[in-house]
Amino acid sequence: MRRIQSSVGRRLGKQDRRQLRVLYQDDAVVVLNKPAKMLAVPTDNSDLPSALSLLSEELESKRQRAYVVHRIDRLTSGILLFAKTWPDREALVQQFIRHTPVREYLAAVRGHLRFDEGSLAHYFRQEGMFQRVTSERDPKSDRAELRYSVEHRLKGASLVRVSLVTGLQNQIRVQFSAIGHPVIGDRKYSPPEKLERRITRVALHAAHLQFIHPRSGDTVCVDCEPPPDFQALLKALGRPIRPFAGGS
Repeated sequence: MRRIQSSVGRRLGKQDRRQLRVLYQDDAVVVLNKPAKMLAVPTDNSDLPSALSLLSEELESKRQRAYVVHRIDRLTSGILLFAKTWPDREALVQQFIRHTPVREYLAAVRGHLRFDEGSLAHYFRQEGMFQRVTSERDPKSDRAELRYSVEHRLKGASLVRVSLVTGLQNQIRVQFSAIGHPVIGDRKYSPPEKLERRITRVALHAAHLQFIHPRSGDTVCVDCEPPPDFQALLKALGRPIRPFAGGS
Protein backbone atom coordinates (compact mmCIF):
# COMPACT_ATOMS: atom_id res chain seq x y z
CA MET A 1 0.00 0.00 0.00
CA ARG A 2 1.40 3.38 -0.98
CA ARG A 3 0.56 6.18 1.43
CA ILE A 4 0.45 9.72 0.05
CA GLN A 5 0.56 12.44 2.70
CA SER A 6 0.63 16.21 2.63
CA SER A 7 0.18 18.80 5.37
CA VAL A 8 1.64 21.95 3.80
CA GLY A 9 -0.07 22.70 0.48
CA ARG A 10 -0.02 25.89 -1.56
CA ARG A 11 -2.17 28.99 -1.75
CA LEU A 12 -4.97 28.75 -4.32
CA GLY A 13 -6.19 31.84 -6.18
CA LYS A 14 -5.14 35.42 -5.55
CA GLN A 15 -8.74 36.48 -5.00
CA ASP A 16 -9.19 34.20 -1.99
CA ARG A 17 -7.88 35.82 1.17
CA ARG A 18 -8.93 33.01 3.48
CA GLN A 19 -6.10 30.69 2.49
CA LEU A 20 -7.90 27.94 0.64
CA ARG A 21 -5.10 25.44 0.12
CA VAL A 22 -4.41 22.37 -1.98
CA LEU A 23 -3.30 19.49 0.25
CA TYR A 24 -2.99 16.90 -2.53
CA GLN A 25 -3.51 16.96 -6.29
CA ASP A 26 -2.96 14.77 -9.35
CA ASP A 27 -4.69 14.22 -12.71
CA ALA A 28 -7.77 12.66 -11.08
CA VAL A 29 -8.39 14.33 -7.71
CA VAL A 30 -7.86 17.49 -5.68
CA VAL A 31 -7.94 17.63 -1.88
CA LEU A 32 -8.48 21.08 -0.37
CA ASN A 33 -8.21 22.59 3.09
CA LYS A 34 -11.47 24.57 3.27
CA PRO A 35 -11.51 27.50 5.68
CA ALA A 36 -14.35 27.72 8.17
CA LYS A 37 -17.24 29.97 7.07
CA MET A 38 -16.57 29.29 3.38
CA LEU A 39 -19.25 27.39 1.47
CA ALA A 40 -18.22 24.03 0.07
CA VAL A 41 -20.41 24.58 -3.01
CA PRO A 42 -22.38 27.62 -4.25
CA THR A 43 -25.90 28.17 -2.97
CA ASP A 44 -28.88 29.56 -4.87
CA ASN A 45 -29.20 33.35 -4.98
CA SER A 46 -25.73 33.90 -3.50
CA ASP A 47 -22.58 35.22 -5.11
CA LEU A 48 -20.37 34.32 -2.13
CA PRO A 49 -17.20 32.43 -3.09
CA SER A 50 -17.18 28.69 -2.47
CA ALA A 51 -14.47 26.06 -2.49
CA LEU A 52 -15.96 24.65 -5.69
CA SER A 53 -16.15 27.99 -7.51
CA LEU A 54 -12.61 28.98 -6.57
CA LEU A 55 -11.21 25.59 -7.53
CA SER A 56 -13.15 25.59 -10.82
CA GLU A 57 -11.71 28.99 -11.68
CA GLU A 58 -8.19 27.77 -10.91
CA LEU A 59 -8.58 24.60 -13.02
CA GLU A 60 -10.27 26.32 -15.95
CA SER A 61 -6.97 27.83 -17.08
CA LYS A 62 -5.61 24.26 -17.32
CA ARG A 63 -8.69 23.04 -19.22
CA GLN A 64 -9.68 20.92 -16.25
CA ARG A 65 -12.89 20.75 -14.22
CA ALA A 66 -13.88 20.15 -10.61
CA TYR A 67 -16.64 17.75 -9.54
CA VAL A 68 -18.09 17.53 -6.04
CA VAL A 69 -17.49 14.22 -4.27
CA HIS A 70 -18.69 15.04 -0.74
CA ARG A 71 -19.36 18.13 1.39
CA ILE A 72 -18.56 19.52 4.80
CA ASP A 73 -20.55 22.19 6.65
CA ARG A 74 -19.85 25.84 5.95
CA LEU A 75 -18.80 26.41 9.58
CA THR A 76 -16.48 23.38 9.57
CA SER A 77 -12.86 23.72 8.47
CA GLY A 78 -10.64 21.13 6.87
CA ILE A 79 -10.38 18.42 4.24
CA LEU A 80 -12.63 18.46 1.18
CA LEU A 81 -12.25 16.10 -1.81
CA PHE A 82 -13.03 16.88 -5.47
CA ALA A 83 -12.60 14.88 -8.67
CA LYS A 84 -11.33 16.26 -11.98
CA THR A 85 -13.41 14.03 -14.29
CA TRP A 86 -16.91 12.58 -14.10
CA PRO A 87 -15.77 8.91 -14.14
CA ASP A 88 -13.34 9.64 -11.27
CA ARG A 89 -16.13 11.40 -9.40
CA GLU A 90 -18.49 8.45 -9.86
CA ALA A 91 -15.89 6.00 -8.58
CA LEU A 92 -15.23 8.12 -5.50
CA VAL A 93 -18.92 8.71 -4.77
CA GLN A 94 -19.47 4.94 -4.76
CA GLN A 95 -16.84 4.67 -2.04
CA PHE A 96 -18.70 7.24 0.06
CA ILE A 97 -22.01 5.45 -0.52
CA ARG A 98 -20.39 2.27 0.80
CA HIS A 99 -18.87 4.26 3.72
CA THR A 100 -15.37 2.95 2.95
CA PRO A 101 -13.34 6.19 3.16
CA VAL A 102 -11.88 6.95 6.60
CA ARG A 103 -13.07 10.39 7.69
CA GLU A 104 -11.80 11.74 10.99
CA TYR A 105 -12.75 15.03 12.62
CA LEU A 106 -11.49 16.91 15.64
CA ALA A 107 -14.23 18.42 17.79
CA ALA A 108 -14.13 20.46 20.98
CA VAL A 109 -17.23 19.54 22.96
CA ARG A 110 -18.65 20.75 26.24
CA GLY A 111 -17.97 18.74 29.38
CA HIS A 112 -16.20 15.45 30.01
CA LEU A 113 -17.56 12.32 28.39
CA ARG A 114 -18.20 9.32 30.62
CA PHE A 115 -16.07 7.01 28.50
CA ASP A 116 -12.77 7.82 26.79
CA GLU A 117 -13.90 6.02 23.65
CA GLY A 118 -17.09 4.63 22.26
CA SER A 119 -19.75 4.69 19.55
CA LEU A 120 -22.88 6.79 19.12
CA ALA A 121 -25.90 5.70 17.11
CA HIS A 122 -29.04 7.79 16.55
CA TYR A 123 -31.86 8.15 14.06
CA PHE A 124 -32.43 11.50 12.35
CA ARG A 125 -35.26 13.01 10.39
CA GLN A 126 -34.26 15.97 8.22
CA GLU A 127 -36.61 18.93 8.48
CA GLY A 128 -35.42 21.62 6.08
CA MET A 129 -31.84 22.44 7.07
CA PHE A 130 -32.30 20.97 10.56
CA GLN A 131 -31.77 17.39 11.73
CA ARG A 132 -34.19 16.22 14.42
CA VAL A 133 -33.36 13.16 16.51
CA THR A 134 -36.16 10.62 16.20
CA SER A 135 -36.43 6.83 16.49
CA GLU A 136 -35.87 3.71 14.41
CA ARG A 137 -39.65 3.38 14.14
CA ASP A 138 -39.89 6.63 12.20
CA PRO A 139 -40.23 5.57 8.51
CA LYS A 140 -38.56 8.80 7.39
CA SER A 141 -35.53 8.46 9.65
CA ASP A 142 -31.93 7.69 8.70
CA ARG A 143 -29.43 5.94 10.96
CA ALA A 144 -26.39 7.96 12.05
CA GLU A 145 -23.35 6.28 13.59
CA LEU A 146 -19.90 7.47 14.62
CA ARG A 147 -16.97 6.36 16.76
CA TYR A 148 -15.03 8.69 19.03
CA SER A 149 -11.99 8.79 21.29
CA VAL A 150 -11.12 11.50 23.80
CA GLU A 151 -7.72 13.00 23.02
CA HIS A 152 -7.62 15.56 25.85
CA ARG A 153 -9.75 16.47 28.84
CA LEU A 154 -9.81 20.26 29.03
CA LYS A 155 -11.32 22.91 31.30
CA GLY A 156 -14.99 22.01 31.18
CA ALA A 157 -14.54 20.54 27.72
CA SER A 158 -13.03 17.66 25.77
CA LEU A 159 -11.11 17.38 22.53
CA VAL A 160 -12.42 14.31 20.72
CA ARG A 161 -11.37 12.60 17.51
CA VAL A 162 -14.44 11.41 15.64
CA SER A 163 -14.57 8.77 12.91
CA LEU A 164 -17.74 8.77 10.80
CA VAL A 165 -19.37 5.43 10.09
CA THR A 166 -22.24 7.09 8.22
CA GLY A 167 -22.24 10.62 6.83
CA LEU A 168 -25.42 12.59 7.42
CA GLN A 169 -25.67 16.36 7.34
CA ASN A 170 -24.62 17.96 10.67
CA GLN A 171 -24.18 14.44 12.07
CA ILE A 172 -21.39 15.09 14.58
CA ARG A 173 -23.05 18.25 15.85
CA VAL A 174 -26.44 16.58 16.32
CA GLN A 175 -25.15 13.41 17.96
CA PHE A 176 -22.95 15.13 20.55
CA SER A 177 -25.69 17.62 21.33
CA ALA A 178 -28.08 14.69 21.83
CA ILE A 179 -25.88 13.21 24.58
CA GLY A 180 -25.45 16.55 26.37
CA HIS A 181 -21.99 17.41 25.04
CA PRO A 182 -22.62 19.95 22.25
CA VAL A 183 -19.80 21.06 19.99
CA ILE A 184 -18.51 24.40 21.25
CA GLY A 185 -19.84 27.29 19.17
CA ASP A 186 -22.75 25.30 17.69
CA ARG A 187 -25.65 27.74 18.05
CA LYS A 188 -27.84 25.74 15.69
CA TYR A 189 -28.19 22.66 17.88
CA SER A 190 -27.32 24.23 21.24
CA PRO A 191 -28.67 27.81 21.56
CA PRO A 192 -26.64 28.59 24.74
CA GLU A 193 -23.53 28.47 22.51
CA LYS A 194 -24.47 31.96 21.29
CA LEU A 195 -22.66 33.16 24.44
CA GLU A 196 -19.34 31.62 23.32
CA ARG A 197 -16.79 34.34 22.50
CA ARG A 198 -13.51 32.44 22.11
CA ILE A 199 -14.44 31.07 18.70
CA THR A 200 -16.93 32.51 16.21
CA ARG A 201 -17.95 29.24 14.55
CA VAL A 202 -18.45 25.55 15.30
CA ALA A 203 -15.30 24.00 16.81
CA LEU A 204 -15.19 21.18 14.28
CA HIS A 205 -12.35 20.37 11.87
CA ALA A 206 -12.05 17.67 9.18
CA ALA A 207 -8.55 16.45 10.05
CA HIS A 208 -7.97 13.18 8.18
CA LEU A 209 -9.20 11.51 5.01
CA GLN A 210 -8.25 8.14 3.59
CA PHE A 211 -9.68 6.85 0.30
CA ILE A 212 -8.82 4.58 -2.61
CA HIS A 213 -7.47 6.40 -5.65
CA PRO A 214 -10.02 5.97 -8.48
CA ARG A 215 -7.35 5.12 -11.07
CA SER A 216 -4.33 3.58 -9.38
CA GLY A 217 -6.14 1.74 -6.58
CA ASP A 218 -3.58 3.09 -4.09
CA THR A 219 -4.65 4.20 -0.63
CA VAL A 220 -4.39 7.99 -0.37
CA CYS A 221 -4.09 9.51 3.12
CA VAL A 222 -4.26 13.25 3.77
CA ASP A 223 -3.94 15.02 7.13
CA CYS A 224 -4.70 18.64 7.94
CA GLU A 225 -3.91 20.53 11.17
CA PRO A 226 -6.65 22.69 12.69
CA PRO A 227 -6.53 26.42 11.87
CA PRO A 228 -5.44 29.15 14.33
CA ASP A 229 -8.92 29.90 15.71
CA PHE A 230 -9.44 26.24 16.67
CA GLN A 231 -5.99 25.97 18.23
CA ALA A 232 -6.47 29.26 20.12
CA LEU A 233 -9.69 27.87 21.62
CA LEU A 234 -7.91 24.72 22.77
CA LYS A 235 -5.12 26.79 24.30
CA ALA A 236 -7.71 28.86 26.20
CA LEU A 237 -9.21 25.58 27.44
CA GLY A 238 -5.84 24.39 28.72
CA ARG A 239 -4.46 22.18 25.96
CA PRO A 240 -0.63 22.15 25.91
CA ILE A 241 0.87 23.61 22.72
CA ARG A 242 2.31 20.82 20.58
CA PRO A 243 1.84 19.48 17.04
CA PHE A 244 -1.29 17.48 16.29
CA ALA A 245 -0.85 13.80 15.50
CA GLY A 246 -1.94 12.52 12.10
CA GLY A 247 -4.86 10.21 11.44
CA SER A 248 -4.77 6.60 12.50
